[in-house]
Amino acid sequence: MEVFAPPPDLTVSEWADQYRILSPEASAEPGPWSTERAEYLRGIMDAISDPLIREVVVKSSSQVGKTEIINNAAGYIIDQDPAPILVLQPTVEMGEIWSKDRLAPMIRDTKCLSEKVNTAKARNSNNTILHKTFPGGHLSIVGSNSAAGLASRPIRDLLADEIDRYAKSAGTEGDPLKLAKARQKTFWNAKTIKVSTPTIKHFSPIDDAWEEGDKRRFYVPCPHCGEKQYLVWANVKFYDRDPNTARYLCNHCGVLWTDAQRYGAVRKGEWVAEKEFDGTASFHLNELYSPWRKLADIVDDFLKAKDNPEKLKVWVNTCLGEAFEEKGEGLEPDSLMARRENYDHVPMNGLVLTAGIDVQDNRLECEVVAWGHDHESWSIDYRIFYGNPSLGVIWKELDDYLKSTFQHESGLELKITSACIDSGGHHTTEVYKFCKARQYRRIYAIKGNSHAGTPVVGRPSKKNKGNVLLFPVGTDTAKARLQLWLQISEPGPGYCHFSNTVNDEEYFKQLTVEKMVTRYHIGEAKRVWVKPDGARNESLDCRVYAMAAMEILNPNYEAIQKTLIKDSEKSDVDESPKKPIKSKRKQKGGYVKRW
Repeated sequence: MEVFAPPPDLTVSEWADQYRILSPEASAEPGPWSTERAEYLRGIMDAISDPLIREVVVKSSSQVGKTEIINNAAGYIIDQDPAPILVLQPTVEMGEIWSKDRLAPMIRDTKCLSEKVNTAKARNSNNTILHKTFPGGHLSIVGSNSAAGLASRPIRDLLADEIDRYAKSAGTEGDPLKLAKARQKTFWNAKTIKVSTPTIKHFSPIDDAWEEGDKRRFYVPCPHCGEKQYLVWANVKFYDRDPNTARYLCNHCGVLWTDAQRYGAVRKGEWVAEKEFDGTASFHLNELYSPWRKLADIVDDFLKAKDNPEKLKVWVNTCLGEAFEEKGEGLEPDSLMARRENYDHVPMNGLVLTAGIDVQDNRLECEVVAWGHDHESWSIDYRIFYGNPSLGVIWKELDDYLKSTFQHESGLELKITSACIDSGGHHTTEVYKFCKARQYRRIYAIKGNSHAGTPVVGRPSKKNKGNVLLFPVGTDTAKARLQLWLQISEPGPGYCHFSNTVNDEEYFKQLTVEKMVTRYHIGEAKRVWVKPDGARNESLDCRVYAMAAMEILNPNYEAIQKTLIKDSEKSDVDESPKKPIKSKRKQKGGYVKRW
C-alpha cells in the first residue's frame, strides 16, 4: 500500500533538515544536515519536489554544495516518493566512486534510508555497488560511456551529475543524456535533474540547458541599504594584488561588504527568474555565495590563474560557475558583409572558375569562385540543390550546373575548369561514382585531413572502394590560409571579393563561424579550429573545396590572361556573320552544315 500512497507533503529541503545525517568521511561538517548553512540550496532542492517542474538545471561552481543536491534528491526519493531512479555519472568508475564515497555513507548514517536499503553484499544480487533496491523502486548507477547501462529498464527520475564531462556518445548509440531520458517516456511524472560545472561557451551542455530554462539567480539584500542584487565577480574589489584587501562592492550604495556581511546577506537571499517558466527551472551559482569560501581565497586563486589561459579557464569554470568564452582567432561576419560589391558577372581579373561542393544528408551546396593573379578571388555564384544524395536526380542537377557557363567582363563565356566534392560524409559511394565518371572534366573527390601542417592538397590515391582518384585536403591549413586572405582589406593579392547578389548574411555567418583556439593534450598545446555545437559551416567548407580545386588545377594565369585577351579581341573584330562551311563529319543525307 505504501507504493500507492499519494506524494508526501515534505519538500526535499524539509526532508534533509529532518532526516539527513552528514557522514564524517564525506563532509567537513558531519552531523545533522541544515539547509540554513547554505540557504541558496533550499530553492533548488524544493524545485525537485515541485510537481509543476519537470526539469531542474543547476549550473554551478565548485565549493557550493552542488553534489549534495544529487545526494538529497536520491535520499528523498528512496524514503518519501519511491520510484525507479537512474544516477548518470561521466564514467562507470566515477559512478562507483560516488556510490562508495557518497551514497553508501549517507544510507548508513541516515536511519530512514538504512532501514530501506541493504548494504552491498556479494550474495545479495539486489544490492550491489551500482544497483540498489528499496520498497517501491530501485536506484541504478551508470556511466555515460556505457551503452548497455543506458538501454535497460525504464526509470522515472534521472539524476544527471557533471553532464559537461559526459562522453559524446555511449558507445555507438549516441548522446547518453538523450538515451537516458528516453527511458522516462512511460512515466507521466518523470523528472530530470541536471547538475554540472560548465566548461567552454557554446560547447557546454549545462550552459545551454541553463539558457533554455527560466534562468534563476540568487538575489541577496545589501547589509547597508537593503537593495537586492545577485553576486558577480566584477564587484569584488582588492588593491595592490593583495587578496587580504578583498571586499564586495554593493551595486546600489557603493559600500564594501566584509565576508561576515556577505555570509549574512546570503542567508536572506531568494531566487529570482529572468525568463518565463515553461517547465524547466534553471539555477546559477558561483563561489561568492559559498559559506566555505573567503573572498581572499577566491582572489588569490584568480591572481595565480589570470596570466595562464588554461588556468584562467579552470578558474572561470570552477569558481565563477561560468562557461569560459574563448576569444579565438577569427573574423566577424559583419565586417566582411559590409564590403560587398556590385558585380553580376566574372570581373576582368577573374581568370579561372572552380567549384567546391559540400554534401549534406538532404542537399548539395556549391560555390563557384573566380581566381586571378596571386590568389585574388571573387564569389561568383552559390547554389543549393535540395534532395536525397542517395538518389540520382540531385546529382543530375549538379552535373548540369557544372556544365553551365558564366559571363566574363570581356564578353566571353567561362566554364568551371575544376571542382572538388567532399566524400567524407554519409554518401561516399555516390560521390565516388559521380566523380569517377567525370575525372576527365577535372571533377575530383576529396577527403579532409585536419592534422596540423598538412598541405592544402596532397598526393591523390586510388586506394579506396571506388577506385577513384581521391585527393587529401589539409582543411586546417586551408582555413588558416583563407583567414589570412579574408583579413586583407584592399583589393589585390589574396583579397576576397563578395557580391551583393550572391553572398547574404547567412553565408558570412557560416564563413566565419570557426575560430582558431589553443587546446592542450597531455600537456602539449595545439591550435585547432572549433565551431559551436550545431552551428552550420557549409559556406566555409565550399570555399575551402573551391580553393583545393584551384590548387589541383595550378593554373598559369599569365597564359590564360593572354588567351582571354586574344579571344575577346578576335570576337570584337569579327562580328560579321560567317558563311556555312562543310563539316568533315558525315551523316545520312550528306554533309552537316554548321556555323
